[in-house]
Amino acid sequence: MEKGNAAWQRIICLYLHGLTHYYMTFTYPWFLLGLLAVGIPVAIHLFELRRPQRLLFTNVGFIREIKLVTARQRKVKHLLVLLARICFVVFLVLMFCQPFIPAARPDAGTGGAGAVATVVDTSPSMQALSDTDQPLFERAVSEARELPAAYPASTRYSLPGNNTQLSAAAFRSAVDALAVSGAAPSVAGQVERLKARGKAGQLFVFSDFQKNSFTPRQLVADSAQQVFLVPLGGKPTQNVFVDSVLLDDAFVRTGTDISLRIRLRNGGSVAAPDCQVKVFVGPQQVAAYRTAVAARSTAISTIRLRLNDAALQTCRVELEDFPVTFDNTYYFTLQPSPRIRVLDVSPDAGDNTRRLYGNEPLFAYSGSQPQRLDYSALAAANMILLQEVPQVDAGLREAVRQRVQQGATVVIVPPAAAAVRASYDQLLRELGVGSVQWETSPSGAPVLRDVAQPSLQNPFFRDVFAGQSRQAVMPKAAPVLRWARSGTDVLRLRDGDGYLAGFSSGRGLVYLFAAPFSGGYSDFSSHALFVPVMYRLAMQSFRTDQRLAYRLNEGTVPVALGADEARSQVREAVVKLVQDSLTFSPSQRMQAGVLRFEVPAGMKEPGFYSLTRNGKPLTTLAFNVDKRESDLASYSAAELRQLIGPNHPNVQVYETGLGQSVAAQYKAERVGTPLWRYCLWLALASLLAEVLLLRWQGRVRKTEPVAVAA
Repeated sequence: MEKGNAAWQRIICLYLHGLTHYYMTFTYPWFLLGLLAVGIPVAIHLFELRRPQRLLFTNVGFIREIKLVTARQRKVKHLLVLLARICFVVFLVLMFCQPFIPAARPDAGTGGAGAVATVVDTSPSMQALSDTDQPLFERAVSEARELPAAYPASTRYSLPGNNTQLSAAAFRSAVDALAVSGAAPSVAGQVERLKARGKAGQLFVFSDFQKNSFTPRQLVADSAQQVFLVPLGGKPTQNVFVDSVLLDDAFVRTGTDISLRIRLRNGGSVAAPDCQVKVFVGPQQVAAYRTAVAARSTAISTIRLRLNDAALQTCRVELEDFPVTFDNTYYFTLQPSPRIRVLDVSPDAGDNTRRLYGNEPLFAYSGSQPQRLDYSALAAANMILLQEVPQVDAGLREAVRQRVQQGATVVIVPPAAAAVRASYDQLLRELGVGSVQWETSPSGAPVLRDVAQPSLQNPFFRDVFAGQSRQAVMPKAAPVLRWARSGTDVLRLRDGDGYLAGFSSGRGLVYLFAAPFSGGYSDFSSHALFVPVMYRLAMQSFRTDQRLAYRLNEGTVPVALGADEARSQVREAVVKLVQDSLTFSPSQRMQAGVLRFEVPAGMKEPGFYSLTRNGKPLTTLAFNVDKRESDLASYSAAELRQLIGPNHPNVQVYETGLGQSVAAQYKAERVGTPLWRYCLWLALASLLAEVLLLRWQGRVRKTEPVAVAA
């Protein structure tokens, strides 16, 4: 029997030990010695029992009955008061021991050198609505503000935008000051900025984690740092935005219809059945239409508009799309192209080309003989036409090479004389065309061959053959050379050899004819095809470094300046970007006549910005939000866990919307649940119970009737 009792005692002890080991731990266990104070209320209780009490009675016959009743009542009351006093002492001692339920993952802890780093995504995509119709950014700020509640008061915090460590109050103020920005850095960029300051103890990332920009590799590289990802997912919705605006022809003319292609994309998970689109040129609306865009799909529309003058036009595309509205307006500019500078280097001053280009206001034509060449005109030309130049000397060859590297186009019409072929071989090698094979007719007379019909699918001939018969008589040519390098064929001979082909060289283009224009080698210059082909060669030589639109997070923006502006830029003040009352001074440099500047960090709003120097406007640039922000596809918490995998225990994903804040989840899992507050409330409740029992006991004594003898 005694052995059985001992076994049960051991089982009970082990059970109680397991409860305290796995479910409750004391921060200061030595305060448990205070439980000896339980003896104080016990001693008081025993003393109260031994103290004599006076009973008023006049009849000895009632003594036994009164003694029995009062003894039972006093015993119950005293036991309840004793229990209340013991509970008060026990819970008071436990409060000073500070018990807590250990964390589910005590190995991670809250330690680690450095401050608690926090990254709040401020990109425009955070303006999407959550399931509670609250913007994701506001929800992220609310969750971030709760973090100090999970840490001791002495903990320091850091944000990417602050170079100093912050207290809890300063951290909350800094989080409240955050705002959505079109130029917001990526989450990975903000994390790298924090790492550059030194080791951070822990890192919290609040973001929507868009699939087109986020990869877990950006965060799991440092296995020594604890990283907590907080995905904020929006509710399913549509989001139509302008993916791009393109011109069919880069050469923009005034007074003629311009074909403008508008590509819309739906970055949401819900189809947009009826989206209204409006196009404005300046203040005037030039087009309006409605279109449907399926989820995760695109829709391309083509409109035609006309520019009436040569001034730069500020344009925009406006969409009516809700509830995501930050990308409903797309800004762009249209600048009519300036006159194309054509330099014709020919021994006979190029009679055919002079008549062709000289009578057209689109071109600024100048002709020169090789021995009287103006190299300053060559350095400014958009297209250089080397038409049967008898000898390409070193100076001309180097000048042409440099200009092509800068973006110009050179059109080479080879001569028939065999003596000059060596200089052309060297020129073509330096231009990147490679080696060519010269052909010589056995009879000495040129043998003409037919030129094949051009392909209507070739972009070079877009809109050239509208309304023309495909069976038109084609010109004839007797080629004097063939090239080995594969280029872009413009015209071919019927036997498959090339007649006119284009080759890229640096930033420019090289177009090479296989036969001369004169001397019976070709009738191309007198054919109807001559005019459109030479026009297209000249118009394709037009280059501009200024795009229709830029992104606020672009980084470096190139802007081509005129020769006079480029020279004055070297010696005059820096350029500035101006929008209404805002002025920005970007970092800038000049390179080969092109101004390159960094988009200032303070430029956060899309719109038009005037590029000025000394208050004088140079041009106007359009800036938009990065289109990747409009793609709302993002990773859920489950998808993030799957991407991270089990090999990165330092990275944990928290879910929101579970009725508990991220700070509360972190505290429960990593810090533990403190119980001292409950002990305090129980101690106060025990004290209140004692007071109520004593008051009730005194009230009962006052109302008890005095026993009177009969």
